[in-house]
Formats: sequence, structure tokens, C-alpha cells
Amino acid sequence: MKTTKKYGKKIDIALSTWLKLSRAFTSVNKKSNESIKSFGLTQPQFAVIEALGHLGKLKIGELCEKLMVTGGSMTLVLDNVTKLGYIERIYDQNDRRAIYVQLTPKGKSLFDKIFKIHADNITKFLSVLSNEEQIQLGELLKKLGKGNL
Repeated sequence: MKTTKKYGKKIDIALSTWLKLSRAFTSVNKKSNESIKSFGLTQPQFAVIEALGHLGKLKIGELCEKLMVTGGSMTLVLDNVTKLGYIERIYDQNDRRAIYVQLTPKGKSLFDKIFKIHADNITKFLSVLSNEEQIQLGELLKKLGKGNL
């Protein structure tokens, strides 16, 4: 949407860039969530299974850090994924405060079954960009993520 009011070249460019970034994220995220939903999972549940599938057993705090979520919201997600039988909590014998989570055999089987399908879907969504464009966009987003925010 074009705005009729101008705020100056620097601000107008920043606002236009933000809008494009926001719309692109919304579009890709919607497609990603549709893919995840087809597996009978929510996005947070899938994120837990994916992280543990790639990284193995993690402390809950490490998992929260990797997924950029708070411990409070993670507790509910972990409870739900545990009820589905995909993960288990392991209590550290030496440090009662430390709780690990890992995939159960059922969770590992699910991860092995669905991750490649999801990765193929993401590849398809991003195929509007060439490999070189995806690399360039990745580098730009990485730079933006390290910016002075």
C-alpha cells in the first residue's frame, strides 16, 4: 500500500523495507504452518521435535534459548508433546534443577518421517528465489539480526 504522506527518504525506505519483510515473513510462515499442521502438530510442537531431532538431548533452558521462547510458554508445549508420546523429560542425577528433554523412539520416528517432507515444502516455497538470491537474502537477514536493535 502506498502512503500519501512522506516522512523523508531514509524513513520512507526503512518503512517500505519493513513492510516487504513483514509481508514476506507472513506469507512464508503461513505456508510453513500449513505444512506443519498437515502432520497434526502446532508450530511450537514441531519446533521442539525439530530441535531435538537435530540437536539431541537438551536442557529445557537450552531448548528455550534455541527456540527463542520463555520457560513459561515452553512448559505447556513440552507437556503437550509429552502427552503425545514424542518426548520425555530426564532429571539430572547430579543437579536436581537440571531437566533434559529428548525424543522418545516414537518422536524420533516421527521426526525421521516428517522433517524431509517439511524441508521439501520450505524449499518449494522459497524456489521463487534462485539459490544465489536465497544465499544473499540469508546474509542480509543475518546482518539485520545482528544490527543495533
